Amino acid sequence: MSTFRTSREIKANPEAVFAAIKDPVRLARWWGPDGFTNAFDVFEFHPGGRWNFIMHGPNGMSYPNQAEFLEIIPNTLVRIKHVSQPHFELSIALAPSAASTLISWIQVFENPEVAASLRAVVEPANEQNLDRLSAEVGGAVNAGD
Repeated sequence: MSTFRTSREIKANPEAVFAAIKDPVRLARWWGPDGFTNAFDVFEFHPGGRWNFIMHGPNGMSYPNQAEFLEIIPNTLVRIKHVSQPHFELSIALAPSAASTLISWIQVFENPEVAASLRAVVEPANEQNLDRLSAEVGGAVNAGD
């Protein structure tokens, strides 16, 4: 399996969720698994824009990341290509529902073997990302699949 999917309904409208993605200060607060912090070097939030950052883990290790924004549709979709290893594309789709936003988080790894080796890390990390995003926008969390 090279594709990881999760979804979450957050008690906030798509505009509020998108605002927490497009603002680098807010994104740095919630991006990544529990215990991680971020330092953004470059954040060009437009199609073709670069996003270079360092994730600082709770273990004291630093993890440099380089990405490119492939597609941005305000309040609807953000697609990111992770250009440093491991290579993957991430789609974050936002769909309105009754007083909420359904977030579909789809991460597709270029190499199925790499995806398989990272599965035990990626699946809980993606859920933690959505937990942290929900906390950032102040919405109640309902775990999806």
